[in-house]
Amino acid sequence: MQPADLSAPDLYINRQLSLLEFNRRVLAQTEDPNTPLLERLKFLCIASSNLDEFFEIRVAGLRQAMELGVGQTGADNRSPQQLLREISQRTHALVEEQYRLLNDEVTPALAETGIRFLRRNEWTPAQQDWIRRYFETALLPILSPLGLDPAHPFPQVLNKSLNFIVSLEGRDAFGRNSGMAVVQAPRALPRIIQLPANLDGNGPYDFVFLSSIIHAHVTDLFPGMNATGCYQFRVTRNSDLYVDEEEVDDLLRAMEGELPSRRYGDAVRLEVAANCPAPMSEFLLEEFELEADALYQVNGPVNLNRLLAVCDLVDRPDLTYPGFTPGLPLELRHGGDMFKAMRQRDVLLHHPFESFAPVAELLRQAAQDPEVLAIKQTLYRTGAESAVVDHLVTAAQAGKEVTVVVELRARFDEAENIGLANRLQEAGAHVVYGVVGHKTHAKMMLIIRREGSRLRHYVHLGTGNYHSRTARLYTDYGLLTANPTIGEDVHRVFLQLTSLGKVSALEHLLESPFTLHQGVIDKITRETAHAEQGKPARLIAKVNSLVEPKVIRALYHASQAGVRIDLIVRGMCCLRPGVEGVSENIRVRSVIGRFLEHTRVFYFANDGDAELFCSSADWMERNFFRRVETAFPLLEANLKDRVLADLEHYLEDNSQAWILCADGHYTRETPAADGEAISAQSTLLATYADDS
Repeated sequence: MQPADLSAPDLYINRQLSLLEFNRRVLAQTEDPNTPLLERLKFLCIASSNLDEFFEIRVAGLRQAMELGVGQTGADNRSPQQLLREISQRTHALVEEQYRLLNDEVTPALAETGIRFLRRNEWTPAQQDWIRRYFETALLPILSPLGLDPAHPFPQVLNKSLNFIVSLEGRDAFGRNSGMAVVQAPRALPRIIQLPANLDGNGPYDFVFLSSIIHAHVTDLFPGMNATGCYQFRVTRNSDLYVDEEEVDDLLRAMEGELPSRRYGDAVRLEVAANCPAPMSEFLLEEFELEADALYQVNGPVNLNRLLAVCDLVDRPDLTYPGFTPGLPLELRHGGDMFKAMRQRDVLLHHPFESFAPVAELLRQAAQDPEVLAIKQTLYRTGAESAVVDHLVTAAQAGKEVTVVVELRARFDEAENIGLANRLQEAGAHVVYGVVGHKTHAKMMLIIRREGSRLRHYVHLGTGNYHSRTARLYTDYGLLTANPTIGEDVHRVFLQLTSLGKVSALEHLLESPFTLHQGVIDKITRETAHAEQGKPARLIAKVNSLVEPKVIRALYHASQAGVRIDLIVRGMCCLRPGVEGVSENIRVRSVIGRFLEHTRVFYFANDGDAELFCSSADWMERNFFRRVETAFPLLEANLKDRVLADLEHYLEDNSQAWILCADGHYTRETPAADGEAISAQSTLLATYADDS
């Protein structure tokens, strides 16, 4: 039998199509009757938002590649033209499924619980009166309808904004035959309006869409004319920022200048109301320079993500996931001196099952401790209101040496990061923007404290961001340690980020773009050698994405040698499991549930001397070669055992897990008829969260 060519294109799933499969799994939560009803609505909105980003970044990139004449785009050897055709077919089907779920399942189920989205033909006279007053007082004064003629060309339309194309009859104020107009919905107003509870016929949670209000009163915007048709539309634009980092002197100023262009990038998708006549749709396609396959006719609001607002307006805890209080490790439950606790032993936090508060508390104590001389921190995403940033500001104002590496290019958080960079600089912190050509994605905090005649390093390393809100929504690990060799490694990485000089080899950490990629391949190769020698060989990796071809080939080699490989990959996975002669020993699963799986963990059995790394990096080209990332080992046996037990929960999950098949599609795991339903996230909540 000839050895398989592990570079053959048919051994690789296309990354963009794999990402669409992930979105299909997210959308599937919307029809899961075991998911609380308002959470089903949230999953519908998340799927819509994910698809928006897919068009803004992925489809936009493919269109640019096609225009530039790029031949093939990845290890699967598809051309941009092929991919765009396949994407169009799949996304049209996905959008159709979104609106089917909205109209046939979610909306009727919400109505049964008293949460109603009222159509215009359902408004009572009292509701009609209230809506008219709302239109006249809140909407009419700020609307600027635009009649189209040579002196009034088609307006600039903001990315993902709500607009209406209106057909008119009659003569305008200047005696000319009317034609078409565009109405742009005001960005300042909510897209869903809750009706007052005291109106006749109202339930406690009755809502109307802003689009319905505009539609009902659109003729009022054109005195003396009659609106014969009014149809929603929305355009999605290329939103990837381009800054030539080699040519700019100040990255912050360049980013500030580039951000507004995101609103008016090239159009990549047009959504219109399902009843929009073909001539008007064709007119819009022509205005946005799009082909027919970029048109999406939708039976409902053109932006489903706006429905997310309902979840904040409705007080129905019975329709949401039950609340929980994140737990604390035993050594931190009674508060006290964080530095003392870290000197005694390493502390591992597993968010959101355990609280993010100790990380902020460590910074708070450091900011106030006179023995703390310096704090160094990376910030990728923190949120607009951040206790972490507050404590860094306090520390800088207290005269401590505070150095912050702010990644300005964290996609869609650029504006917030520019704001916090300015705030930190005003407080006296040293702020740098990472490394030209490489996003700083590592999650690190280093506190340098004077203790007697020596300086000690206290470190936090994480798989997720310093963001208190996402720490309640994403699963991540964070390590608190005073281990001197890890502290020295982190110190060297910070020195590299600020001075840009070369550093000596790191003792424990693997770092992109230098040692992480080869380090991962070397450890996979070591497991391969153990299997070839007849020794037990085992590998478990949990990542968000698995794309990089050399790592995939190393995994294929390991499988051929007999290594048992379990991969828990939330999103994109380009590896094909279960291919005869190549990957029979590889199993791939994706877990989609209440929390967004975000931990990156690499376990290598290593012939009885197991190694377990947590990391900020996925197994993708960008993480290995175009970002500053770290992977850090858990050195204490009890912590390794604990994380390995966590991984086993994910491998046993039969409620929220999806199994990747060799053809690139996923099948959902279900409990056996007489078996127990197992959810890894529920198990971890029961294990770590505070149930007192």
